[in-house]
Amino acid sequence: MAMEDVTGRPRPPMRSRISPVDWARRNLFSSVGNTALTLFCLWLLWLAVPPFLDFTIFSAVWTGATREVCLGPDKGACWPLVWANLGQFIYGRYPEDEIWRVNVVFALGFAAIVPALIPSAPAKRFNLIFLLVIYPLIALVLLAGDRPGLRPVPTSEWGGLLVTLVVALTGIVVSLPLGIVLALGRRSSMPAIRTVCIVFIEFWRGVPLITVLFMASVMLPLFLPEGMSPDNLLRCLVGVALFSSAYMAEVVRGGLQAIDKGQYEGADAVGLSYWQKMRLIILPQALTHVIPGIVNTFIGLFKDTTLVSIIGLFDLLGAAQSTLADAAWASPVQGHTAYLFIAVVFFVFCFGMSRYSIFMENKLSRGRRH
Repeated sequence: MAMEDVTGRPRPPMRSRISPVDWARRNLFSSVGNTALTLFCLWLLWLAVPPFLDFTIFSAVWTGATREVCLGPDKGACWPLVWANLGQFIYGRYPEDEIWRVNVVFALGFAAIVPALIPSAPAKRFNLIFLLVIYPLIALVLLAGDRPGLRPVPTSEWGGLLVTLVVALTGIVVSLPLGIVLALGRRSSMPAIRTVCIVFIEFWRGVPLITVLFMASVMLPLFLPEGMSPDNLLRCLVGVALFSSAYMAEVVRGGLQAIDKGQYEGADAVGLSYWQKMRLIILPQALTHVIPGIVNTFIGLFKDTTLVSIIGLFDLLGAAQSTLADAAWASPVQGHTAYLFIAVVFFVFCFGMSRYSIFMENKLSRGRRH
């Protein structure tokens, strides 16, 4: 018989603690097939992990001022190459005497994003207004300059992590609201709006991102009036935002279709307008259901920013590739080290987004259970 708490409700059953040996026996060695698969996976890890750790840590060179320290048959990763080119990895070709402007943009962005990610942080509305409206204007003025007291810096001199974050964050911020509007339009009862949204979504989903970038960089100026040529980075941002919004629309549409019909009928019964119903009842539930899909789209977009190097933008991958042509650090592990560093940076950002999405899923699921 289940025990009751002070409110008269039955208490949940107490969970018994399982030892690591029991957990492994139940999950990894519960059958002959599971045992064989577990041993095979352990064998693959034994083949891959020790050499990887040896190359990146134990046999790696951590200090030095010239490439000679990285030469030798038993040398691993050449991390002095990264330290020497760290500024290029982060800022690209941005003028050294103006790098403080990029640092201010990074600091302001970090100070604005962290409170927005904390559910219990106060002044959420002001924080979001600053992050989505005020901060982009400040960042544009500081990075581009051309204002009194600020030397103009063309986007051709931007590079490294700066360009990667600009492209990724712009695509993420624009794609979510635009994707929501497209998803609602695709489910609209008005044929004209529904047709326009369907055509838009299917067109952008049917074209590779690299084609979109080439179109924005090479073909778009041919269709504009003579003498009008938008900045190359701006064209890239528009193309990435439109491309990612089409995929985001389908993710949101999946969440809208998962909502029970009774939620729509209940909202209509209390006299809510269409936009009130969507804002207060439907969208909060739909977006909660598709958090993994939304974050997966964000992660894919962040990794796809490496494609901008093909159209001449000097992003983080472009910075790594430029170090391969640096004869001052030429060594057998030059390329391995540069690409390994880029992989670590991308992993940190993508893994952080993934863990935050899991945190939000658990928090919202606890809220629904209560």
